[in-house]
Amino acid sequence: MKYKNNFTEFILLGFTQNSQVQILCFVIFLFSYMAILMGNFIVIISILHSRLIEQPMYFFLTYLSFIDVCYTSTVNPKLISDMLAKRKTISYANCLIQLFTMHFFGGVEVFILTGMAYDRYVAICKPLHYMTIMSRDRCNALVLAACGGGFLHSFGQIVLAVLLPFCGPNEIDHYFCDIYPLLKLACTDTYSFGLLIIANSGMIALVVFMVLMGSYAVILYTLRAHSSESRQKALSTCGSHITVVVLFFGPLLFIYFRPPTTFKEEKVLALFYTIITPMLNPLIYTLKNSEMKNVMKKVWSRNLFKGRKQLF
Repeated sequence: MKYKNNFTEFILLGFTQNSQVQILCFVIFLFSYMAILMGNFIVIISILHSRLIEQPMYFFLTYLSFIDVCYTSTVNPKLISDMLAKRKTISYANCLIQLFTMHFFGGVEVFILTGMAYDRYVAICKPLHYMTIMSRDRCNALVLAACGGGFLHSFGQIVLAVLLPFCGPNEIDHYFCDIYPLLKLACTDTYSFGLLIIANSGMIALVVFMVLMGSYAVILYTLRAHSSESRQKALSTCGSHITVVVLFFGPLLFIYFRPPTTFKEEKVLALFYTIITPMLNPLIYTLKNSEMKNVMKKVWSRNLFKGRKQLF
């Protein structure tokens, strides 16, 4: 039996219906979103106004920060505004747009992290050929490949969402449009859809996570033959990367690499890859990185000095 959509919007249930808790969440999420924008733009500007942009690692870090800003901006503005709205609605078209853009930027970020792991592998395991292998053309090609991979991933998600028929309740038990909450509302057998989602999102996350952890395991093993000074520097950099990977992929795997069932913990876990990790990334990549800290001091002190000089 074929069904047709008989409504043009969804109702987002969000985190809670308690008005006082919603106000508290509004303050917290607004502060978090501002911290995400400020932290990532500081990283981007600092790298672009220094010679660090010539190094592949910081080249990828610039794109990672930019993607974090785009990725969180697909969810957070709507989330924040909904905290003060009596009726949290999103049109069918905007829901599909949010689903596509979120998975596109999320997919690009996954593959950018893979490029960063490859960069560290070449730098530590093949240092004599590093500049030849990680040329600017190669770095640009990896970024383009990441964008292509993100597009293919999100295109698969949007095709599945468009094929879903909706004829019953239109309340999404989440704070943004994602494929599993939509699957719950579909008035058809969704078993095959669930398998396709696992094959798309779940397998991509699992394979990339295993590749990343495997590459860092090889790197850590190779570091045994290095001097203590170079070992400490490499461990600091790789430690930052591993922290980001675990924070990002842990909740991602729990949500997408499982049968299409819903858990109350989904909303909390989704905060890790929509708010918490993008907010912590600038801190993780700068606090233990002496080069970034020195460059940030020089760039921002120079800009502040110029600004004061123009006032007098």
